[in-house]
Amino acid sequence: MNDLRELYQQVILDHNRNPRNYRELPGATKRVEGYNPLCGDHYTVFVDLDGDVIKEITFTGNGCAISKSSASVMTTTVKGKRTEDAERLFEIFHKLVTGEPAGLSEAELGRLAAFSGVSEFPARVKCATLAWHTLHSALQDEQEVVTTE
Repeated sequence: MNDLRELYQQVILDHNRNPRNYRELPGATKRVEGYNPLCGDHYTVFVDLDGDVIKEITFTGNGCAISKSSASVMTTTVKGKRTEDAERLFEIFHKLVTGEPAGLSEAELGRLAAFSGVSEFPARVKCATLAWHTLHSALQDEQEVVTTE
């Protein structure tokens, strides 16, 4: 189990140090800001949709290692997916980090499984889910700024 935790920690650290899709996306069809006033995490998620498919997704901003790596993993996970599949992944991820059974094996979760330990630190759940809530808001056309409060 320690080897698995170490692997998960490496995934989080790698995506924090070398975030994937970390850039603005000119011409994005959706642009939503996410902000956690408790810790200062602040990201903008850019989504370019082609019908109901996430053609491209990027993000910019600053925050802790958990929030940045979560945003990075999110972009690599949902890119190319249909919006309904991305929404399902949002629900699965939220269950994972809050300690609810997600109903999937670690193999099915892929890199998302790296965040399973977040449930042991309730104060970090908002960090891990900020980018996901921001994406959800973008896909639902809800608002241009999302806060964790």
